[in-house]
Amino acid sequence: MHIDTGDTAWILLCTALIFFMVPGLALFYGGLVRSKNVVTTMVQCFVSVAVVGVVWVVIGYTLVFGADRGGVIGSLAHTMLTDVGATPTSAAPAVPALAFMAFQMMFAVITPALIAGAFAERMTFRGYVMFTGLWSLVVYVPLAHWEWGGGFLGSHGLGALDFAGGAVIHESAGAAALAAAIYFGRRKKPVTRPYNVPMVLLGAGILWFGWFGFNGGSALSAGHVAVSAVVNTQLGASAGLIVWMIVDWARGGKPSGVGIATGAIAGLAAITPAAGYVAPWAALVIGASAGLVCHLAVRLKKRLRYDDVLDVVGVHMVGGFIGVLLTGVFASLAVNAAGAAGGWAQLGRQSVLAVVALAYPFVMTMLLLWITDHAVGLRVAPGDEEKGLDLSQLLDPVSDGPTGPIPWRPCQATLGDPRL
Repeated sequence: MHIDTGDTAWILLCTALIFFMVPGLALFYGGLVRSKNVVTTMVQCFVSVAVVGVVWVVIGYTLVFGADRGGVIGSLAHTMLTDVGATPTSAAPAVPALAFMAFQMMFAVITPALIAGAFAERMTFRGYVMFTGLWSLVVYVPLAHWEWGGGFLGSHGLGALDFAGGAVIHESAGAAALAAAIYFGRRKKPVTRPYNVPMVLLGAGILWFGWFGFNGGSALSAGHVAVSAVVNTQLGASAGLIVWMIVDWARGGKPSGVGIATGAIAGLAAITPAAGYVAPWAALVIGASAGLVCHLAVRLKKRLRYDDVLDVVGVHMVGGFIGVLLTGVFASLAVNAAGAAGGWAQLGRQSVLAVVALAYPFVMTMLLLWITDHAVGLRVAPGDEEKGLDLSQLLDPVSDGPTGPIPWRPCQATLGDPRL
């Protein structure tokens, strides 16, 4: 093993791209909620960076990538990043271990931030902080080890494929979102219009941009597999967007900006597990499938009456599930010799991964929500929900006005407003 400076530069760039997805997610989520909850929703995304980042450095990284071939959890050999420095690891033999750690940290950071979309507008801030730290350690860390760290689901065990986190990230976050939506129950006023559609579109664009690092960096080198992953990322997102737009057009007579953004994210979630394993034509099929099925899943939410505010279940859980299964159908050794050939056997392995990535996060999330609820409380009081989390949970969204606190409403401000 020796350090390749080109590969290292690529991993560092992709690490920065994934981090940039966090403000993209904050804009995407913030634009979808009501104005009185915008700041809290965006702050939750940023808090995940710090809380999960510290958990990852202290113990998360070693529990995922500490040696444990075919087992359940990694060792404590790299606690507090002990012996994680310039020397490469077997997982990433061409880059310093510290660079690989930072890249994987960004995956850990953004996963619990995705869940926030399900319980938006009704979770206490202290509850969010505690739940996020616990979830990253109890749910994300074991699942990442099972698939990527040498555990029983990945190449050293079952042989299931998940190139960049369709199961580990999107399915798990979506399953956790479903558990959270069920645990919290519905909002007092669940029907809402997006606060700011331009924010949604800008956030989706940033997420799409960052996703090239998300998927391309998972090749762990700047070679042909990374190129395939980047190209497939673009195609999956495009196909998802187009199909979602067509369905909206057919149902309502015209497309919607939120739908167009959501279709792209659905395509991105679905192509994530397959990006480095399939041919471009297959990426189009996977993205298009997600655009159609995720659209149906989001519509089904109203019939099932669970209040997943920002459609984390319909987009990320369903999109990730589709992508994990179709990876088993379309995977090609011609694209990635380190992968597998698609077929019934591989589809069976992918099915096991898909089920585990739904069942384990769902059950453990229910348990963690119960623990957090009894420890610090989860649901805001009805009065606090009515006036908005920006007023009840944070200090900075208000200022003194002639009749009391003024909510932070940037779209209503003028140049002469003293709040600017």
